Amino acid sequence: MTAEPLDASLPPSKTKLKAEADAAQEIGRQLLELPKDRLKKLQLDEALNDAIVEAKRLTANGAIRRQLQYIGRLMRDIDLAPIVEQLRKWEGKHIEENARFHQMERWRTRLIEDAKAFELFLVEYPRTDVQRMRTLIRNAQKEQAANKPPKSSRELFKMIRDLAEGTVKAPDEHAE
Repeated sequence: MTAEPLDASLPPSKTKLKAEADAAQEIGRQLLELPKDRLKKLQLDEALNDAIVEAKRLTANGAIRRQLQYIGRLMRDIDLAPIVEQLRKWEGKHIEENARFHQMERWRTRLIEDAKAFELFLVEYPRTDVQRMRTLIRNAQKEQAANKPPKSSRELFKMIRDLAEGTVKAPDEHAE
């Protein structure tokens, strides 16, 4: 007596089919949150794209739920792997951008609050226009003390962002 694999000849269980349908519907929900330009980049099937556009237009909860079920049904017939992969790439890039943004904000806060942070910043970013940055830090400190709008603080952030992204040209040697 040889044992045959049980699941080779049986159709998929209802539980498995339901889980797959729920997963497709969740991917559809993520697609609804995407802006139009990203939806175009995915090059979705025309019927699926139209269903997503229609779902974005709807406002009633019941209608949105039914439309999501329809989107999930349409997604059963297509390969979801490339869509999921692209969504993960975009999510990872978004997380990475947020981390960079927070790092730049921390630098701005440290520069305004701690005088020693300026030397550390110069080690990290040697292409800094020292005179301009010192002026911005000083003005940001004055604005903060006087409860004025943070104009210099914003300019300081822009300068830090330009340095972090490498879009700043080297200052003249005789400027320091």
